[in-house]
Amino acid sequence: MKKAISLLLAAVMAMSLTTVGLATDTTTVEKGDVVVLYTNDVHCGVDDNIGYAGLAAYKAEMLKATDYVTLADAGDAVQGAALGTLSKGEYLVDIMNQMGYDVAVPGNHEFDYGMDQFLNLSKELKSGYVCSNFMDLRTGKPVFDAYKMITYGDTKVAYVGIDTPESITKSTPSYFQDNTGKYIYGFCNGNNGKELYNAVQTAVNSAKAAGATYVVAVGHCGIDEQSAPWRSTDIIANVSGLTAFIDGHSHSTIPSQKVSDKDGKTVLLTSTGTKLAAIGKLVLKSNGTVTTELVTDYTAKDSSMDTFVKGILAKNDALLKKVVAKTSVDLTTLEADGKTRAIRNQETNLGDLVADAYRDAAGADIAIVNGGGIRADIKAGNITYEQIIAVHPYGNELRMVEATGQQILDALEMASRTTPDENGGFLHVSGMTYTIDTSVPSTVKVDDNKMFVSVTGARRVKDVKVGGVAIVANKTYKLASHNYMLEGAGDGLNMFQKDKFLSVPAMLDNEILINYITGTLKGTVPAEYAKAQGRITIVKAAALPYTDVASNAYYYDAVLFSEKSGLIPGTTATTFSPNVTMTRGDVVLALWNLAGKPSAKATPAFTDVDFTTDLGKAVAWANENGIVNGKTATTFVAADSVNRQQFSAFMYRYAEALGYNVTTTGSLTAFTDASQVSSYATQALAWANANSLVNGFSDGTVRPMGTATRGQSAAIIYRFASTLTASKAA
Repeated sequence: MKKAISLLLAAVMAMSLTTVGLATDTTTVEKGDVVVLYTNDVHCGVDDNIGYAGLAAYKAEMLKATDYVTLADAGDAVQGAALGTLSKGEYLVDIMNQMGYDVAVPGNHEFDYGMDQFLNLSKELKSGYVCSNFMDLRTGKPVFDAYKMITYGDTKVAYVGIDTPESITKSTPSYFQDNTGKYIYGFCNGNNGKELYNAVQTAVNSAKAAGATYVVAVGHCGIDEQSAPWRSTDIIANVSGLTAFIDGHSHSTIPSQKVSDKDGKTVLLTSTGTKLAAIGKLVLKSNGTVTTELVTDYTAKDSSMDTFVKGILAKNDALLKKVVAKTSVDLTTLEADGKTRAIRNQETNLGDLVADAYRDAAGADIAIVNGGGIRADIKAGNITYEQIIAVHPYGNELRMVEATGQQILDALEMASRTTPDENGGFLHVSGMTYTIDTSVPSTVKVDDNKMFVSVTGARRVKDVKVGGVAIVANKTYKLASHNYMLEGAGDGLNMFQKDKFLSVPAMLDNEILINYITGTLKGTVPAEYAKAQGRITIVKAAALPYTDVASNAYYYDAVLFSEKSGLIPGTTATTFSPNVTMTRGDVVLALWNLAGKPSAKATPAFTDVDFTTDLGKAVAWANENGIVNGKTATTFVAADSVNRQQFSAFMYRYAEALGYNVTTTGSLTAFTDASQVSSYATQALAWANANSLVNGFSDGTVRPMGTATRGQSAAIIYRFASTLTASKAA
């Protein structure tokens, strides 16, 4: 019936007209130019912002200027709202087919309805999917073609598909496994990014050999720091032969960014944001010029497409508008300012409500729910089915296991490893309370799939109580959540997969929430849910004594860690001087403190150092271990300032001297000033960048000769202690 209605609508609309609007584009398109229009992360926003009707209108405009117009999507189109949930993505595929997409790449959320449904959708999508790194591990071959070649007159353009290996943990890991838990699908995620780079390079080389004039990557990879080493920028820096990279996943708005590839050649990186807020436009001009830009504020609508979209939306409307419950308070995923997202790094009242609903439905001792699965707010008043589905768009199913206290402790540690930074796996709880001490660096170790392996050192999650009583590691508890978390190892929480599953009602997440409100809460969310109930405490240790370190500064937690660990002393009792340049003496003293103040076997011949002081002991130890040399054979010059590449070199030698794994490295070619890095520091700075210790700036530079400030230095040491402790060699 759905297909019949779609075909009927298409036939009726065939003679309708396109309305006129204005575009914000700047590139003039001429006959013979190739225009690639692109979208990413639409997330079911079919009539949001410009909408698909606007995209269709703009496509029609481009076809008046040139015969060569291609439409590409970079993933996460079929999930994100009730329209996707109720049809398991099929309505969105209908719309994409009507739009006439030529190229499409799966995003992580294309898998959210299960592997069988994803493969069905891939067959229904007329363009099909391309992806160079989505592998069937049973055969060792890609599931889809690695690229699609389209010929425009004498010009051939190859579109290479790429999907982030994060799809495994950011969809449902069990979807990529067989019934024994063995992975049968993968994304070339091993060897610290090199498997992915090799897969992409192989596809590029194949396309070039087949005659491609241009090779355009269409990827769902993103630029978020936590997505390393699989970011679009990482791929560009480690691959040669790409012309442009159309990106998705991180919802970034990138009109056009120049990034250097493996050979130092420029690749244009671009991404449209999300929910059709912009139309991406790549123009390959007949004279060889390549441009990318974003078209925004476009108001035209293609009436045929508009009618088609509205016809599909209308079929859902009656059910979605039905009132199913009420709330006396605003239920939120946000902080008190009503703007900043909180659900992924702190407790909220909606997180409490959802967790309570799971525990109530299962009759469990404890319930956990991931913040990334709670997607929308609900205002006080009537609650419709549409609002419930917006909160829970995934259709997850209720599950309960018998879990040990130790497994629960490990899950909390894994989920809190990035706090106060966001993490979709951040756990909201019911029947339990816990504290996260962010001054303790996380010692969680994960594998290549970013799945939990172990906790190798101090724990930042403390004071865990179940029903007001301290949790017991070897005691068994009834733990409720959903299939994504308990069966599927979602967000890397794989510790529960082999536990005993207990019988619970067959309920979807939206049913669980509706039933809890209408049943247990008797139809209305009461005032006791007006605010978060104090189940999760996040502490930053004692307040800093420094008046010049703002609480919202990026280095605040790092200075807290430094203060607690005694690494970098303040410049006075009340000032840290975060913008003052770090000196050689400061660096050596900080690293000596971090190492536990070890003794040196001998003292060097520096005449400007008092070796009876802490600084002198630090200099002797650092020099003996090859971490830092003197300025001359007899002088150390502790007061000399340190730049960013020097600091990276000190950190690299420190890690090497103390037995850390320093094999993880990368390339600096993505930075426009990479040529300014001194030869002695190239390997060290590449290592520091690959491990997210030293990052680049928004203008594409790494600034090797820039000063290393005390605030920056504290942040780098904190990142080192937080991320590399678990990599220390045995």
